[in-house]
Amino acid sequence: MTLLIIGTYVAALSLIIGAVFVLVGAIALLKFNDPMTRLHAPTKVGTLGIGMFLVASVIHSIDIGRPSIHEFLIMAFLFVTAPISAHFIAKVNIHRRACETPPAPTQDTTWSTLNVEPQDAINEGP
Repeated sequence: MTLLIIGTYVAALSLIIGAVFVLVGAIALLKFNDPMTRLHAPTKVGTLGIGMFLVASVIHSIDIGRPSIHEFLIMAFLFVTAPISAHFIAKVNIHRRACETPPAPTQDTTWSTLNVEPQDAINEGP
C-alpha cells in the first residue's frame, strides 16, 4: 500500500466518524425536550463532528500535494466560538427561567448575574 492509499482510507474513516457524530447530534437535538439538554448535543457535534470533517480535509489536501492552513483556521475559530455561544444560550435559558435554577452560592453572593431584586424579575410563565 502506498502512502496515498493509506491517506485516502484515513480521510474516509474521518468522514465516517464525523458523519456519525453529526447524525447522533441531530437525533439528540430532535429528541431532547429541555433547552439545556438540547444545548449539549449540538455543541459536541460542532466540536467533534465538524472537527473530524476538517481533519479529513487536511489529510486529503496533503494527499493530493496541496496542503493548506484554511482548515486549521476554521478549527481554531470553531473551537473558540462554540463554547462561547453555548454559554450565552445557557445564560439566556437561566435568566428566562426556562430550566431548573442553579443552586444558591454557599459563601459568595456575586457569583452569578441571576441574583436580581424581586421587583426587577420578569415573571414569565414556562
